[in-house]
Amino acid sequence: MLLRMSTLFLRTLREDPADAEVPSHKLMVRGGYVRRAAPGIYSWLPLGKIVLDNVADIVREEMNAIDAQELLLPALLPREYYETTGRWDDYGDTLFRLQDRKGADYLLGPTHEEIFAHLVKGEYTSYKDFPVWLYQIKEKFRDEARPRAGVLRGREFHMKDAYSFDIDDEGLSSSYERFRAAYVRIFERLGLEYVIVSATAGAMGGSKSEEFLAVAPSGEDTFVRSTETDYAANVEAVEVPAPQALPLDGLPEATEHHTPDTATIQTLVDFLNAADLGRDFSEADTLKNVLVKTREPGSEEWQLLAVGVPGDREVDMKRLEAALEPAEVAVLDEKDFQESPFLVKGYIGPRSLLDNKVRYLVDPRIVTGTRWVTGADRPEHHVIDLTVGRDFTPDGTIDVAEVRDGDPSPDGRGTLYTARGIEIGHVFQLGRKYTDAVELDALGPDGKPKRVTMGSYGIGVSRVVASIVEQSHDDKGIVWPRAVAPADVHVVGTGKGDQIEEALRISGELEQRGLRVLVDDRKGVSPGVKFTDAELLGVPTTVIVGRGLKDGVVELRDRADGGREEVALEEIVERTVRACGA
Repeated sequence: MLLRMSTLFLRTLREDPADAEVPSHKLMVRGGYVRRAAPGIYSWLPLGKIVLDNVADIVREEMNAIDAQELLLPALLPREYYETTGRWDDYGDTLFRLQDRKGADYLLGPTHEEIFAHLVKGEYTSYKDFPVWLYQIKEKFRDEARPRAGVLRGREFHMKDAYSFDIDDEGLSSSYERFRAAYVRIFERLGLEYVIVSATAGAMGGSKSEEFLAVAPSGEDTFVRSTETDYAANVEAVEVPAPQALPLDGLPEATEHHTPDTATIQTLVDFLNAADLGRDFSEADTLKNVLVKTREPGSEEWQLLAVGVPGDREVDMKRLEAALEPAEVAVLDEKDFQESPFLVKGYIGPRSLLDNKVRYLVDPRIVTGTRWVTGADRPEHHVIDLTVGRDFTPDGTIDVAEVRDGDPSPDGRGTLYTARGIEIGHVFQLGRKYTDAVELDALGPDGKPKRVTMGSYGIGVSRVVASIVEQSHDDKGIVWPRAVAPADVHVVGTGKGDQIEEALRISGELEQRGLRVLVDDRKGVSPGVKFTDAELLGVPTTVIVGRGLKDGVVELRDRADGGREEVALEEIVERTVRACGA
């Protein structure tokens, strides 16, 4: 491959795009890799398409290596497929929905579990046909409420989705490990720093679920790791260890106190500690009751939900949304409080919630026998020593309080620390959610039908490209790993006449030796601009044909470590081939 910048469809930019917040967005636009077509929708220009294809090729090679078979399914799907599983409603506003000229409902596929299950059902009927491993690489569509960060969170994106079909749970476990191991190889080849974390299944459903996160400060996902073990989890999937229940015998009675001007946890604690009640109080001794409203998919009716957490914690809305998915979650507004006068802002307690049949879920740490200071359901009054299991019994538990650095690790060893990451892959043991919906059975060895079980395995191919840039850049531009770079070597002819002609000659010889070459043969462009573009574009190896040509030398540069050396003209082809590992 030989790309000439004099004819390449490429314009680099000196300024960051106005809407860009993260490095990958800034550099991929400035480098002419992508261009914004609409919010969350990007065109991939020639160099960007090469990088995207390079990532896809690595994914494809590893999928083929585990005997997964590639196919290509439509993006435009009829409503019936998603109605069989309930996801036509579950996905809510995330789906792009449209109608054909006859009024039939369609959607643009965000993921393809349903159609894969239907496809396999139509082709295979015997246990002898299984296992089946299928995959595709194509555009997917999700109507993101807040598309941001360039191709990291777009409404149209490139994804590899794969699906396994097995006759039993043992087969599913084996398939799951097969794909998981392939993912490790893929991300190792891509040169990414990543972590594998436990995750929630969300709208996908199923049991075991793990995410592959590229470690990056700009990541939208918060994950935790243990200081002493290999425990790692997406923050939404962290399970707080519940303490042992305490005996109820001998506990003091709950007492109500007048607590003026204590509508916040801090003002309440300050008041109690100044009231000389015989003991010291902290925020952790208080019970904070947070009210939200939820709405199930397809319903127009909102339901109140109260969440109780220790007062030194906040409710993490991302954890709450993940725990209640696919239900929609919203905070209460003034109208909601007016319609429920028993909700006294700042003084809400469990008694009124339970008396008014508001569903009340509490943090796992709020167990039988624990005593709390909480609202008395009337202005400027709180109850002290309200005891779980004696004075109130919640409807259940929900693990949605914020997770903080220093919290005990759920595996019982070490403490947690948080970091940020970008989701680049996700693997699920789906089980039979989708095969139940489409009644996908196969005749077993005994001649009786057995329900097939599924796994789902996704990689965000376009997101991987941006993740690589997030991890591999400097203040001058992108630093592509060689495995995905748009070229192996960037040959720059810095001046006029002989320098450009010699750059073209060297480029031709390098191409003949099997290298992918980008040559800057533009005339009338200053050397400074060419050097700046070379650093911005980030090809791993650069050959500079400049003023040293008159002395029979050219310059060889390494984009990653900044190393540079002068090489005799007659040796540059061989030295460059070696530098590129060819």
